[in-house]
Amino acid sequence: MKPTVLATAITSVLLSTAPLAEDTLTPSGVTLAGVETIKIIGSKSDARGLAGSSAVIDEQQMQVEVVTDIHQVLKTVPGVYIQEEDGQGLRPNIGIRAANSGRSSKIALLEDGVMVSPAPYSNPAAYYFPTTLRMSSVEVLKGAPLLRFGPQTTGGVVNMVTTAIPDQQSGQVVTQFGENSSRDIHAYIGGTEGNFGYLFETVQRSSAGFKDIDRSNRDTGFDIEDYVVKLKWTGDNQSLLAKMQYSEEISNETYAGLTDADFRRDANRRYGLSDIDQMDNSHKGYSLNYNLDINDTVSLNLVGYFNEFSRNWFKAGVAGGLIESANNGDTEAQAILDGEVDLAGIKYKNNNRSYESYGLEANLGIDLNDHSIQIGARDHRDTMDRFQPQDVYDQINGSLVFQSIIDPSGSNNRLEEADALAFWMTDKWQVTNALTVNLALRYEDVESARRQFDDVARNDLGSYRSNDSSEWLPGASFTYDLNNEWQVLAGVHKGFSPLGGGAKEEEEPETSVNYEAGIRFSRNNLFLEAIAFYSDFSNKSELCSLATPCSNGAESGTFSTGDAVVSGLEIQLSQTLDLGSYTMPIDFSYTYSNAEITKDNVVIGVFDGDELAAVPTNMASLRVALDSGDKWYHYVVAKYIDETCVALGCNNTSNAFGKTESLFVMDIVSRYQLNNQTTLYVKVENLLDKQSIVARTPDGARPNKPQTASVGVEYSF
Repeated sequence: MKPTVLATAITSVLLSTAPLAEDTLTPSGVTLAGVETIKIIGSKSDARGLAGSSAVIDEQQMQVEVVTDIHQVLKTVPGVYIQEEDGQGLRPNIGIRAANSGRSSKIALLEDGVMVSPAPYSNPAAYYFPTTLRMSSVEVLKGAPLLRFGPQTTGGVVNMVTTAIPDQQSGQVVTQFGENSSRDIHAYIGGTEGNFGYLFETVQRSSAGFKDIDRSNRDTGFDIEDYVVKLKWTGDNQSLLAKMQYSEEISNETYAGLTDADFRRDANRRYGLSDIDQMDNSHKGYSLNYNLDINDTVSLNLVGYFNEFSRNWFKAGVAGGLIESANNGDTEAQAILDGEVDLAGIKYKNNNRSYESYGLEANLGIDLNDHSIQIGARDHRDTMDRFQPQDVYDQINGSLVFQSIIDPSGSNNRLEEADALAFWMTDKWQVTNALTVNLALRYEDVESARRQFDDVARNDLGSYRSNDSSEWLPGASFTYDLNNEWQVLAGVHKGFSPLGGGAKEEEEPETSVNYEAGIRFSRNNLFLEAIAFYSDFSNKSELCSLATPCSNGAESGTFSTGDAVVSGLEIQLSQTLDLGSYTMPIDFSYTYSNAEITKDNVVIGVFDGDELAAVPTNMASLRVALDSGDKWYHYVVAKYIDETCVALGCNNTSNAFGKTESLFVMDIVSRYQLNNQTTLYVKVENLLDKQSIVARTPDGARPNKPQTASVGVEYSF
């Protein structure tokens, strides 16, 4: 497959016409062709009848919780693994079933049905993540139906659904203020007049952060601005949706964690070496979504998209080694961290990278009697440009003094790219009134390349590598209604994970065979679901980065660990109790997982029974609300997650620093509807003020957010 000429052409047209983009969510009561390209599941009730395990975090839950951190809301979804990093959710680490959580690089991330990772094929690590506060709902799709999407098809898909264009002139402003000088504002206005609709939206977030830097007046917070414009035209049998998004972030975030001893004394401390660490990024997203109902049975959807992301994470590169040495008893390393001993030649790398991702996707929907068929293709290209000079400082008397700049070469001066062509065909077949069968076939063809340069001008090519891989990915699933209350489901599909731009010619992409089977029960206000899953890998792999080094210590490329199995059980229970003048919705979820190597490989040092990294054995959540129906709404959510291995095989080593710690947190929200337009609320996160070591990467022990209170006003007009 050659470079994606078609994708390049469509992107050029898209950018030369107007700064319009992506797709809009259909407002309530309005039907648009191709809405499935925005919502991949639909409602909660749709998720509970799908021939594959899935979940929808609906608009009510997003509104009640005033969600600013995607980690916290996804902790209520079974089968989803979370590893916090900064306590604010700025760089999410999300895993699903057999896909580990590091930088969310092993799952398919979508916004309104469009891929949103910086470079989904060559560099899927999600250093950019959409602002959660502007999302109206979040969908999680697992099992065989996820083959409709991609490129990651092993664990699952997370689709973030944005604010809808209203069907009449209206808007909303949510303003929240809290501890640590935090401020969160979400505002939009829009409407539909005749065939045309529009939406203007913004999110403004800022915080001073909850950590304190040694010997510094600098805060550990962030400033985020996010803007969205949506335009819509609807004809008799066709529609055009456009979206333009721009955001920027400056956050005083670091890779430096703490030694365990310092964590016990003050979990919210930061070393002075990290004083000048800072992330600076910006993102632009554009797309056009065209839908045509050709006739009563055939519809066509075309989506052209372009995403551009630039970031520079300026941070110290020495902290990890010092923290490891101090953990092992090196008193001089500890003294350097404390600022009591001078250190020369500290390198602060400008982790400066720019990404582009663009393509064209076409999907043909055909409804024929008992068959609902989708046939589609996507032509995609993405690139990453890494140019990372290093600033050299000395620590003198506890202060940082600039010395020089080192020009980038080798791994700090490289280009990576991927060209991908994907095809899919799915068939939802209503065999009988009780039996529904879903068949899916996906094809992925990926070419990737990396060029490293030895000089700043990039005239001297130091090394070159490339990889070409293709995979057919079949899948099948079904649901069968035993009666009006009981339903069984099962499915199997082949999973695929691209290797990334750093792959070598002889390397093979990660593939797996994934099974699930379960049962559902529904009666009135009671819903119960239990699903077992089993994923069998012949070549389980890890994507290596500074943020999440591979188990062999590599910080770039891929580490293949061989045969592995990830299995487990997911349980969901929902019940609404009638308490007279109040109702009490209750939602419970639980996940048990077992993830381990199943075959010895002495050459790379992995053995049968080694636990995989970042997969907790037990996770659970409980949400309980008390709803008066008119004025008061009180809401409590408790979440638990087990300890996890930091690297492969921590269960077979004596390394005291090889695991994170288990965590239990409880959040509460109390809302009062003042009138038809205004609602007041109080929110307390981590009510019990429990902090644990929730991560050890990057570079040391890291805490979750401490107890944090905020108040807010929601005004609709």
